[in-house]
Amino acid sequence: MSITAERKAALIEEYATKPGDTGSPEVQVAILTERITNLTGHFKEHKKDNHSRRGLLTLVSTRRSLLDYVRRQDEKRYTDLIARLGIRR
Repeated sequence: MSITAERKAALIEEYATKPGDTGSPEVQVAILTERITNLTGHFKEHKKDNHSRRGLLTLVSTRRSLLDYVRRQDEKRYTDLIARLGIRR
């Protein structure tokens, strides 16, 4: 269910705004999106796993807050980010 260190490093490298950037909203949203995707696949097999479903809802809420922040700061960054991640909205 969690992502590997190699995959996380690849996401950080891909979405970083500058070298050594690990905490920008773009990187955080990309990592959360990867975790959400993994959990969604998990629920296709384990439909009654309500404890993990609560964690998924928390991840989605956190991602939504970060996306709202990026949207308030710069609309173009927001639209580019959701297009790169393939997120609806």
